[in-house]
Parts: sequence; C-alpha cells; structure tokens
Amino acid sequence: MIFVQLNKDNYAYDIHSLVKAFYPSENVSVGTVPKAGAEPVRLFIQVDYRPGEILMQLQEPEQIPSDGAGQTPWHRVQETVFPVDDTNRIQTKNQIKQHIYELLTAYTGKTLPWGTLTGIRPTKIAMNMLEEGKNPASVADYMAKTYLTSQQKIDLSLEIAQRERKLLQRLDAKEGYSLYIGIPFCPSTCLYCSFTSFPLSKWMGRVDTYLDMLEQEIAFAVRQFAGRSPDCIYIGGGTPTTLSPRQMDRLLSALEQSFDLSHLLEYTVEAGRPDSISREKLEVLQAHGISRISVNPQTMNQETLELIGRQHTVSQTIDSFYLAREMGFKNINMDLIMGLPQETIADVRKTLDVLQELAPDSITVHSLAVKRAARLQMFKEDYAGLKMVNTQEHLDAAADACAGMGMKPYYLYRQKNMAGNFENVGYAKDGKAGIYNVLMMEEVQTILALGAGSISKRVYPDGHIERCENVKNVSQYMERIGEMIERKQKLFL
Repeated sequence: MIFVQLNKDNYAYDIHSLVKAFYPSENVSVGTVPKAGAEPVRLFIQVDYRPGEILMQLQEPEQIPSDGAGQTPWHRVQETVFPVDDTNRIQTKNQIKQHIYELLTAYTGKTLPWGTLTGIRPTKIAMNMLEEGKNPASVADYMAKTYLTSQQKIDLSLEIAQRERKLLQRLDAKEGYSLYIGIPFCPSTCLYCSFTSFPLSKWMGRVDTYLDMLEQEIAFAVRQFAGRSPDCIYIGGGTPTTLSPRQMDRLLSALEQSFDLSHLLEYTVEAGRPDSISREKLEVLQAHGISRISVNPQTMNQETLELIGRQHTVSQTIDSFYLAREMGFKNINMDLIMGLPQETIADVRKTLDVLQELAPDSITVHSLAVKRAARLQMFKEDYAGLKMVNTQEHLDAAADACAGMGMKPYYLYRQKNMAGNFENVGYAKDGKAGIYNVLMMEEVQTILALGAGSISKRVYPDGHIERCENVKNVSQYMERIGEMIERKQKLFL
C-alpha cells in the first residue's frame, strides 16, 4: 500500500487521484492517520501544511514487515518545501499536485501523458480559454506550465476544442435542451461494466412495466418543457435494442406523440450489442427516423469477447453492421476498448483492420476504466492473472486507422482508473460527429434524462450546473417513480 499522510485533510481527493495515476494497481490511502489493520506500507508520502508553506517528503521502509505490525525504520528518499498563498485554493491545489508529480516522476522515472490533470476535462480548459479570447499558443503554454501536460495531449485537446466549438454553435445553449432515455437492460453484463444494466433474461416479463413508468416521466417532461423542442435525443443504456420490435415502436411512438421532433439535430439509438440487433428492430428505428445508431464490437477478437462476457461473435458484429448499411443507415458508430484483458497490440491492430474494411462513420476509442461496481474490480482475486495493457502505441494505432478512414477527433473525456492514464476519443467523418456526446462532455446545455440510473443536468445561463439522479435499481425506479418525477420538478422549477 501507498500511504499519503496529511496533517490537515485538505485536497485529499486530488492527491489520491494523482498518486493512483502513478500506481494504478496499488492500494492508495490518503488521510491524517493510517487505517487500522491496513496492509503494509511500501511508500510513505508526507504532506505537511504549514503557515505560508508546505513540506513534502517521500519515505521508504528499510524493510516491509510481512504482517504490517511492529516498528519499521524509514529513510527519506526525497523532500521539498515550497511557499503557498493560503488564500488561493486553486493555485495551492495546482502547486501541491505539481510537486507531488515531480517527486513521483523523479522516484519512479515515469511521466503521465496528461501530467497532473485529474478530475478535469482537458477540452473544457481549452474551450473556456478559447471562448475568453485566448489564442491556441497561450492555451498550450498554460496547460504545459499549470498541469505539466505533454505536448501531444495539448495538441489533441486544442484540436478537439476548436472542432467542438463549431459543433456547439448549432445549438441553443440557453433555451434549448436535449433528451436522454435510459434502457437499463443488456443481453449479459460485461466483465468491466459498471453502467446501469440488468440481464434481460431476469427482467423479460417486466420490461413493459418499465416502459409504463418511463411514459410517466415522459408525460412530466412534456408539461415541464411545454413549447420547447429538444435539440438531440439519445436513447442509451444498457442496450436499448434489447427491447422487442413492439416495445421499441411503443417507446419511439410515445416520444413522437409527446415532443416536437421537427427541429432535431440528432436522434440516436445505441443498438450496441450485435446479438440484440435484428432486421425487424432496425425497420422500427428506420420508420421512426433514427438518424444515428451504434454497433459496438469493443474488439474483433473472439477469445476476448468470450473472456469479457459478451455473448455475440465477431461474425455477428460484421453481419449486423452490413445489415444496417444495407437498410440505409448512413451514420453508424462503433466503439472499441483499449486495454481489454489479455489483448496485445497485435490483437488491437487486427480489430482495426476489420473496422477499416467495414468503414463506419464514426469510431469511439475507449481506454478501459475499471470502476468499483464492475465484476473485474469486485472480484479482483478471481481475475488476478489477467493482463491489461494500454499504451500510447495502442492509441496511435487507433488514431492512424481512423485518419485513414477520413475521420477526425471531435470529442474527448477521461475517467478515473483508466488504463494507461490515457483518454477516450471520438473520431468521425465530416458531418457524422455525435453532437450529444459533445453536449455531455462540455455541459453547455440542459439535459433532461429519463429512466433508471439517468442523471438530469440543468445548466444555468451563468454556467452553474445542478444535477438530479434517478435511482439505478430498476425495481426501485418503478416503485418510486413519483419520487423520481418530484425530484425533477424541484430541479426545473
């Protein structure tokens, strides 16, 4: 374990995130005192807040006790003292992270592609500065000095931020809104997944009841947003195409009857899992004017699909994609994940070769992020032997393949515990970028979210954001639908 001891409980979250980025497979604890019964500490970091300055030390034990008990002799590896302005929290936080980064870089010989950036969307920094009238060179200089970000990632942030600005100009950020509908069912639960998803086999008989409750939320939305038309509708999950053709038609018909869809810029349904796609379902989507779908392989390696718990085959992915093309869908996205268990760079290149043959309209390249609610994290001892590797070579290979298909990066986001401490990037051909994805990342427009596990966001004219969450559990959502609606009424008063 790595223990960071603070004499005051200040900036603990930011410190933990940064240290964890250097040591993703280690337990990292941050606090004023060690937790009782904790495992042996192999690296001790002291952060001592003093009036006008901060002392930091890195210490190693001379010998790690096998049982964590007894007194351990320590020796100081590195130390730094630096002045701070106690009245300026943002500046102080950045200084602390800079010095921890420098100490750990010297100690480990390792650098992080995003430097000290944790918990901040890189494109938001670039976007805000560009909106303030700063030129790209000033933005780059600020990110390099403040966050120690690599030039490659700075360039990527700037390229995407400038592309996002053009996309967002098509929206009414102040009076407009977009709509998210959550369908929390999947054919099976993937090993790495922490999203709100429930195996369809256990809920087959209650899906229509779920849609009953969803229609109550839709009715509230119609009343609350009367006279306003959504810019985008995104139906996600889970896997929305676990709905039967009749159920999908029911949902889409309810939306058509409830909202003015004549001004929609984008209407997306995540078809997602190839084993949930059929000609009949695609016919329903087509009949209701869905403009964008996803057919998400994650990988084109059969062994990996079986390992991570996806029940479809590579052939099903290819067949589903060609079926959608044959039926006239002109904006198809495909998702990939870098850092999947046991995948090598050769496996990634094989996947990219197949996608180049398919030629989708956009590709989202995810870096695996294993969250606490994922089976891979909850039952770590069962998967201890799995090797998960993500490198800049992986991301460069994906970027080169996308460029070869005429795609450009248009949105980016990062998550905690992301493989390689990298990022997720969406690539798209001209005119095929997912507008809703940009909205979610940049938080510039109100999102009304309906369904279990969804999160509504109200964006005020001054940029202030308030959120309202629906419960994740499907049974709880259906039993407490009145409460879910009441929460939204308070949010949108």
